[in-house]
Amino acid sequence: MFNKLLSYFLNRKDSEIFSKVEKIVDKINNLENIFSKLSDRELKENTFKYSGLVLSNKETLDNILPEAYANVREASKRIFGMRHFDVQLLGGIFLNYKYVSEMKTGEGKTLTSTLPVYLNALLKKGVHVVTINDYLAKRDSEYNSDLFNFLGMTVGLNISGMTFEQKKKSYLSDITYGTNNEFVFDYLRDNMVFSIKKRVQRNLYYALLDEVDSILIDEARTPLIISEDSYYSTDLYIKINNIISCLNEENKNFKLKNKKYGDFIVDRKIKHIYLTENGIKKVEDLLLKNKIVDKVEYLYNSINLKIMHYVISALKAHYLYFINVDYIVKNNKILIVDELSGRIMFDRRWSDGLHQAIEAKENVKINKEVSVLASVTFQNYFLLYKKISGMTGTALTEASEFNIIYNLKTVSIPTNKLMIRKDLPDLIYLTEDEKINAVIEDIKYRNKIKQPVLVGTISIEKSELISSILRRIGIKHNVLNAKFHSLEAEIISNAGKLGSVTIASNMAGRGTDIVLGGNYINDISSIKDKNIKVNYIKNNWLLEHNLVVKKGGLHVIGLERHESRRIDNQLIGRSGRQGDPGSSRFYISLDDSLIKIFMSTKIVNLMRSMGMSYGEYIEHPWINNLIERAQKKIENRNFDIRKQLLDYDNIINEQRKIVYLQRNKILFSRKLNLYIKKLILEIINYLIKFKYNINYLNYIDIYNYIYNTFGVKVFLNKNINLSHKKYIKFIFYRMISFYKKKKYILGKKIFNFLEKNIMLSTLDYVWREYLFNIDNLKEGISLRSYAQKDPIQEYKIESYKMFCKMLLNFKFKFLKNLYNIPNNVKKLYSVVIFDGKNFFNDKIYNFNFLKFTDEVKYDFINKFFKFNENELCLCNSGKIYKNCHNKKFF
Repeated sequence: MFNKLLSYFLNRKDSEIFSKVEKIVDKINNLENIFSKLSDRELKENTFKYSGLVLSNKETLDNILPEAYANVREASKRIFGMRHFDVQLLGGIFLNYKYVSEMKTGEGKTLTSTLPVYLNALLKKGVHVVTINDYLAKRDSEYNSDLFNFLGMTVGLNISGMTFEQKKKSYLSDITYGTNNEFVFDYLRDNMVFSIKKRVQRNLYYALLDEVDSILIDEARTPLIISEDSYYSTDLYIKINNIISCLNEENKNFKLKNKKYGDFIVDRKIKHIYLTENGIKKVEDLLLKNKIVDKVEYLYNSINLKIMHYVISALKAHYLYFINVDYIVKNNKILIVDELSGRIMFDRRWSDGLHQAIEAKENVKINKEVSVLASVTFQNYFLLYKKISGMTGTALTEASEFNIIYNLKTVSIPTNKLMIRKDLPDLIYLTEDEKINAVIEDIKYRNKIKQPVLVGTISIEKSELISSILRRIGIKHNVLNAKFHSLEAEIISNAGKLGSVTIASNMAGRGTDIVLGGNYINDISSIKDKNIKVNYIKNNWLLEHNLVVKKGGLHVIGLERHESRRIDNQLIGRSGRQGDPGSSRFYISLDDSLIKIFMSTKIVNLMRSMGMSYGEYIEHPWINNLIERAQKKIENRNFDIRKQLLDYDNIINEQRKIVYLQRNKILFSRKLNLYIKKLILEIINYLIKFKYNINYLNYIDIYNYIYNTFGVKVFLNKNINLSHKKYIKFIFYRMISFYKKKKYILGKKIFNFLEKNIMLSTLDYVWREYLFNIDNLKEGISLRSYAQKDPIQEYKIESYKMFCKMLLNFKFKFLKNLYNIPNNVKKLYSVVIFDGKNFFNDKIYNFNFLKFTDEVKYDFINKFFKFNENELCLCNSGKIYKNCHNKKFF
């Protein structure tokens, strides 16, 4: 058996690793007889034995892998009645070796995942199994918990809506199932807490990503953010939306018929809109006419950039984003539909005011723009794990990106049974109507012979169009799109029933198998009457399964080719699981968006000029090759977009690491006094050497600044001249004495608490300000390319300057807030803990300076300055040093 598998890989570069894997699989198989004789208790005890060996460094995970996998396989046979196939062992081994394992639909990825998950959980560092939605996370955790509990491991669940206590418990489990969004949001929230006890995540060790292409490719184009509402008014969105209808799009026909150009140009390839010179003038006139502004200079002037931003967002909302394609309206809210998966993205909003512009367009409640509190991309979050791997049904087309971005190699695991599905050539029609008619005829034929059909569409709009036609001609069917996401698993699991017709958007129920004859496991689990026998249900399913096989299995119809070949492959892969028969065919028209936007106009015109009559189609490999080339171009463009996002975020990510590392040091520190002393010295050095960059010391300026900022008196007698070094030491002592005095007055326990909270609050505040400013920098940095400058390099330079300024700002703000703590400690508690924003706004909350009337002791002078006894004393008393503070007061 395995020699056949190995021959599959002989033409590949990594022949050495495949040879190694063959030996491991053979070893696991040789252990099967030994493990089959063990009792349930002995299988469980093996877990504690293996864990002890790796924790004590007596063995490595790689060394005990064969025994661990054999242990899981035997437990699976007893709990699920399922034995891991050799190809599943193969997939599990590669997953442990940090590969992306491509396994076709129905090959048992969920069961395969139990192998590396169990092995890596032996280290007791926590294993995260990451899925794309709450349903799959909950389903897999509940299903696999029986296996893992049997083997002595704990399983947790991490999905939206859970309490802090539930999350904390889940993360302490050996294995935690959850969604990609929740893991990322928990990471961001953990880096915003004011107490160690409020953190939920442990150190990030191993993540196994189910549907890895969806998580690391499809959703990697936008960062995840935690935000709060900004103070900007939303009225302007409504006003701008009302003038958009007065603007006209520029196109070739428009230019020929009119002397004036159109008002704006739409670039649908990169989803952007540009105002023409004519359009800028028209917008200026409309703004004045509608009293949106009192006076308009040039629209691209700096004072008008915000209005310009609103105009472009409104144009995008009307001409690039469409209802039931890019979003749906539900409960008076705009919900984004992911263009690749077809699922609703509940936790997402478009940035840069686009979401508000669409809300204005659809006349729903407009939510305020948000300011970013914390953000990170999926790429940089998952790169924080010491070890990641992933599995999916479609990975090879993205192998290069997995390798470049994540250092993950990709391997295609052969199917357990020979694939016999028939993938029929594409049929190309001239118009959309002809194509739809052909699809309906295909459905009617398949439905007549009772062959199950799955129709894949790229939008909700198209799925509802097909549905309306089928209702009209009396064909029963189910619809699966973003509007019915809650029924996703139920609908897709029954798509293989005799005579069923299922219309699905791109999601096509990823994670749920389409079993020919229907999913009898669901029928068994829903039994309420104990008298109904399970065997009866199984026998009925087997009869229907055999009938569906005779009819040719599941027939998949693609309503048009997607921009990504991988999405097409996902749809095709719904058919032909585990050696089942099946077929697939795509229907294309010259009106399809892929053809219109990305294929050459000459080629399209050539096809139109072939003299085809209504209803005729073209079926030729040449056309298919052209479409595939167009798809590759789009995939490369999308990769460039994701790569550019990562290039920008990598710069911020290094800074994020510094800030979070500093934050963790503060959070875990018991005493901050040493750090604060160092910080005070840095600030004093900066003031004397940089802020007041003078050859001689201007005592008046420095005294006024330190007193007004920190409330500390550092005034010297005008007749005393000190070196920079000595004056720094003088100020340092005064600042430290003030600091100690404040701690004494407020009480050590209270002061330490306030000290830590003020430091964390200040760091969070300046970091949020920085994120806001850096976001504005990123929006305009691309313009520097016109000056022959690399935007990424310019962004790196500018962001570095801004980051250094932020760190300095943090030190000043923290010391200012610390030194100006008011005597009313209870009031300060409420400010720090419940009203952190107001804590830094002097206009809202004015601190009273603490004034100490008692004299500061000067015993440090002998230690630091070694003055001549006949010099004037530093305290400005007019006395010489030996008659003043040379005396000992302690």
